[in-house]
Amino acid sequence: MKSETLGGFTYRWDDGCFPLGADSLALGEFATLKSGQRVLDLGCGAGLLLLLAARRERCAALFGVELDPHAAALARENLACNSLAGTVLTADYAQAELPGDFDLALSNPPWYSERSGAVGGAGRMETQAIPELCAAAAKALKSKGRLALCYPPERLADLLAALREAGLEPKRLQFCRHRLDKKPSAVLAEGVKGGRPGLEVLPDLLYEGA
Repeated sequence: MKSETLGGFTYRWDDGCFPLGADSLALGEFATLKSGQRVLDLGCGAGLLLLLAARRERCAALFGVELDPHAAALARENLACNSLAGTVLTADYAQAELPGDFDLALSNPPWYSERSGAVGGAGRMETQAIPELCAAAAKALKSKGRLALCYPPERLADLLAALREAGLEPKRLQFCRHRLDKKPSAVLAEGVKGGRPGLEVLPDLLYEGA
């Protein structure tokens, strides 16, 4: 079992879960979050994004959905061990009956389709396509609720198209780099349910410690 201290919380995971990474940490800081909001993590793994949300706003209401029973159990343990109230549902988020009252949905989904030829381990290979993720988020969000997620830059066109198709207008975008002289390795995006057109592109983020 591995562990990492995150602003007073301890995140624990093992080799059966997607590992802690700079992209998830960046997403946790990027997402628009206010005190007392209801937060949903779609494909929550061992609960990292839920802990990152609670680190920013301790009174946020936390809810996660995870298909893998082992990872879902670890997510529940991570909440309990950090004295955080929250619910983690073991289910396919595309099929789950979720209340449509969330303020913020988060996701660091698998980046590559099975036919892409990309190499990144099982945790990076899609079981649900990005349009299905965006559609599930749109159903779970209240009007003007937000979906924030991390994705590979080479699939940005697919992501923006899926957000708009689901009624989640892209509003904020930020590219992430490990070094200034290298191309972006990830892109953070946030869409608003029923939002008006108008996209803010933030300055590139240089990963801490890069």
